[in-house]
Amino acid sequence: MVNVGLTMMDIDQNVLKPFASKYVWWKTPDEAVAMPERVIAQVMDIGDYADVQRLATEVGDDVLRQVLVQAEAGQFSQRSWTYWHYRLGLSPLDCVPALPIRRFS
Repeated sequence: MVNVGLTMMDIDQNVLKPFASKYVWWKTPDEAVAMPERVIAQVMDIGDYADVQRLATEVGDDVLRQVLVQAEAGQFSQRSWTYWHYRLGLSPLDCVPALPIRRFS
């Protein structure tokens, strides 16, 4: 069942721990889930089909949109960025915004 209307604060960290151990290998799962948006972005960017589908079912499209809209530079490849904008209805065809970039003062 898709969880509609979840926010980052509503996500059960235990749901994200299996993803964290697979996709955020440089941290312990407990460390990784302290920043759920990072775990979710990592699965959205490099996750396999089954994991992406399971994540979408567990957290819902609203959370995925939130992660995409608040993405930091370097979190998404161009391919994933484009896919998710289309998949989540955030951009019409050929109107995907540019990837986030780092700005230095």
